[in-house]
Amino acid sequence: MKHTISVLVENKFGVLARVAGLFSARGYNISSLAVSETLDAGVSYMTLVVEARDEDVLEQIKKQLNKLIDVLTVTDFTKKEHVDRELILVKLKSPGIKEKEKLEKLLRKYVAKIVQHKNDTAIIEAVAEQAQIKELLEALEPFGVKELVRTGRVAMAY
Repeated sequence: MKHTISVLVENKFGVLARVAGLFSARGYNISSLAVSETLDAGVSYMTLVVEARDEDVLEQIKKQLNKLIDVLTVTDFTKKEHVDRELILVKLKSPGIKEKEKLEKLLRKYVAKIVQHKNDTAIIEAVAEQAQIKELLEALEPFGVKELVRTGRVAMAY
């Protein structure tokens, strides 16, 4: 089962490495990681997504995270009501006139937009849940995806 975990930490050198080290030391791969400052520049918000085979080990990791001196709070969103999103930027071959109309219709369906259109490329931006991002990427394949960049998942409780 995938778990989305947020960790509010003091914005100090080495904190990210210590947090990630707790997961890797127990054989958990972090499949998504997003880190940024909060309204307080001295505090950062980390969102991690991990696949947990053993719930007891994951509980132990969360307890150990709480014991780290620079960790302020740990939240597992898995069983909480929350909103999560991912951002993608997709570089496509520049569509012809007929394809451009199809592309724009598709982008409206997914609340995505063209943010840059130059010469022979177009860059698309979309923010959505992971399942919607996956659908959009599949729908964009016929347009000739040249490059893809995506953020890690970010989450916030209601």
